[in-house]
Formats: sequence, structure tokens, C-alpha cells
Amino acid sequence: MKAVLLIDFGSTYTKVTAVDVDTEEILGTSQSYTTIETDIINGLNNAVALLKEKIGDITFSEQYACSSAAGGLRMVAIGLVPELTAKAARQASLGAGAKVIKTYSYELTERDLQEIDQINPDICLLTGGTDGGNKENIVFNANMLARSKGKFPIIIAGNRNCADTCAEILKDKQTYICENVMPRLDIPNVEPVQNKIREIFLEQIVKAKGLSNAEQLIQGILMPTPSAMLTAMKLLAKGTKTEEGIGDLVGVDLGGATTDIYSMSFGLPTMGMTALKGLREEYAKRTVEGDIGMRYSIHGIVDAAGIDRVSELSGLDEERCKELVDYLSVHTDVVPGENDDELERIDFALASLAIETAVTRHAGRLEQYYSPMGVSYMQTGKDLTAVKTVIVTGGALIHTKRTAEIASHALFTPLDAMSLKPKNAEVLVDRKYILAAMGLLSTEYPDTALRIMKRELVKDGTRN
Repeated sequence: MKAVLLIDFGSTYTKVTAVDVDTEEILGTSQSYTTIETDIINGLNNAVALLKEKIGDITFSEQYACSSAAGGLRMVAIGLVPELTAKAARQASLGAGAKVIKTYSYELTERDLQEIDQINPDICLLTGGTDGGNKENIVFNANMLARSKGKFPIIIAGNRNCADTCAEILKDKQTYICENVMPRLDIPNVEPVQNKIREIFLEQIVKAKGLSNAEQLIQGILMPTPSAMLTAMKLLAKGTKTEEGIGDLVGVDLGGATTDIYSMSFGLPTMGMTALKGLREEYAKRTVEGDIGMRYSIHGIVDAAGIDRVSELSGLDEERCKELVDYLSVHTDVVPGENDDELERIDFALASLAIETAVTRHAGRLEQYYSPMGVSYMQTGKDLTAVKTVIVTGGALIHTKRTAEIASHALFTPLDAMSLKPKNAEVLVDRKYILAAMGLLSTEYPDTALRIMKRELVKDGTRN
């Protein structure tokens, strides 16, 4: 046996997964409250103790971790045009596992600068202009950031012809020059920036948040948790040199505060007479809906979908729905028991609408217009209609008998005919919370991680 321990330091729970890489089996999983206020090792020790009660007092030959504790990796992104460089900057940040607190376009204002200082991000990403293009905007914003009171590092990833100028302006700050996120119009180049973001996360932010204290027990915190999730999804879709993946997919991670959506697909137009509008998106895409969550952001679901939809799906009257939503927003640790019919029904409605809203925002859309050739279409974002697999995870999806029914809200509906959500997809469920762990494991054992995911993800919401 060669046992490997995989750790996810979450904002609320520290989750641990034990894997035997020789037999390619999951030995067990457990979780305990994350003790970020005292010493993060306490929560880890508690989780490991619970794990060993299940699997015995075994020795782990390797231990790896990811983290979203202490707020995760918080970033602000600054670009020129909202639909181009600002969007590319946001894509780069999200793809690196960050939580993008705010995106700014055009020239920063005094109020913007005050807001950035209040946010005090872990990293600021400064972009703007294609190579050889607009210089004035990014230089202006560099001068504004030079006046910032914050101590956050700044990544300069805009027009290469003025990168050194920006670095000189920001010489009193901690700066990093990186390749332009959009060197040519409509063509993003996010990977170099993402690598730099992860490098800063590992070198500085882990230490600043006190997470480096845990390194006496592990090899190191390799990446932010969302990055581990993205790594797992990409591996599952594309496979390795020796193990075939399952093809294009959409992933849904429904949490208490946010809903993360992942898509592994180029998403190019599949329908005739359709042109692509705006920035071409990366194969591996992540979006975060910070206003959509099952407890801390519960009112965001209602604001987005309407209390009438909550009432319709739950079968409860609107007044009772409002009462339950208000109650759950305060009592965030409450989960439905076996006899809590009303709570089960309201959670079903909220989870369904959270997924419906988040996937609709993530997927592309069509706009119809008339041309000399007749009816034509303009596509914004990704066409996911041909995706055949939707993977779901999160407590509200795992601890329910109606997982497949809830997950069906990620699919296309004729009621929103211009949305490009998947049309006929099979639902796979991550019942054991292994996706982030498999993202970690894949850094050293990609084939093993892939085979475990292909075996452990459960079809159609059925239980093991």
C-alpha cells in the first residue's frame, strides 16, 4: 500500500481524502471545521483523526493540499474595454482559482482607487491594450495605482510596449511583468498570467494567511481549491497520454456562499449562419457567481429568479418561502432532516434555481438578426449545447434524493431558446467530494486520478 493524503482547507470545512495509489482506491474521506481563527493545523488534525477512525492508523507517504480558507485568493482585475482586455483579465484570474472581487475598465477614478484600497486584494492584475496598441490607458492606471495605500502585489500584463514604463511608475510596489493577456485583438493569452498568479499564491499569500504553518505536516499547499477543481475537470475531459478522457463537460459546484461553474469545451458555433461576437473564450473556463449560494447568498437566488419561482418549485406559498429564506440566511448551518418536509422542498427549489441561474450566466447566448442572406445569429460566449456530461458537487446536491432533478436545471429549456446550455447531457455526481482531491493527486499521479474519477463519479444521482 502507498497511501496519499489529500487536503482541502476550505473556508468552513477542512476536507481530507486518503488514496491508495497502488490499488487506485479511495480509502476514506472525512471533514472537520477549519480553525483559521486559531491554528489551521487543529482543524486538519481533527479531520485526520476522524479519517483514521474509519480506515485505521495508517501512515501516509505523501500529503498535498489546496486552500480556499481565509477568503481564498482575492483579486481585482483592471483592463481597457469591458468586452476585451477587462474580460481577458477576469478570465485569467478566475482560471487561476481566484475570487475576482471587482473588475475595472477604462481609466480608474478616485473612487475606484479608494474602493481598491478598501478591498485590499491579495493580487491586482493590471492589463490594457494589445501589443503595439493603446498605451495611454494602462499607463494612466499605473499612475493611479502608484498612489494606492495597499501593499498588494501587482501583475502587469498589458501592452508589452509600455510594460517597463508601468513597472517604473510602480517601482515602490511589488510588481511582476507578464505576457499580455490579449496580445492580439480577440485572442486571449491567459496561461502565462495564470502561472504567475499561482506562483504568487504559493510564495506569498499562503504565508500571509498563516497557512504555511501546516507545511510541517504536508509537502505544501499546491494551489487554490478552485484551481484544483479546474485541474480535475480538465483532466477528466481531456484525459492523459495513456488514459482517455470523457470529452467535453460542464461542472457545477454549488456552495453556501457562491456557485462555481466550469466548462471544458471550446464552445464554437454549432449552428449555421452564426458568427462569434466578442472575445473567444478558453477551453477551460470558470465563472463564479458570488451572489448565488445556498445559505450566505440565499437572497441572491431569490433576487435573480423571483420568489414566485421559488414558490412554484417548492409548492409552498410565497409568504412561507420568504420566512424560510430569511431563517436560512441567518441559521446557515441548518440542513434538512429526514422529517423536515418544508426545508427539503425549499432547498430543492433554491438549489434548482441557483444552478439554472449560474449555468445560464456561464453559457453563451444567441442574438437573432436579419442579413441579406436571411435570418442570421450572433453568438456571445460558449455554445455548450453539444456537451454530453454535467458533473455536480456541493452539499445541497450530494445530500438529497433529488440530485438528478435539481441538476436538470443546468440543461437547455425551450423557455429560454437563445441560451446555449447543454441539451442532452448525462448527470454525474461527486458524492464523495473527491474532485478537488483528484486535482491535487493529478499533479503527481494523473492516470490514477483520472481512473478514480471515472469510477467514483455516480451516474444520474444514484447512490453507491
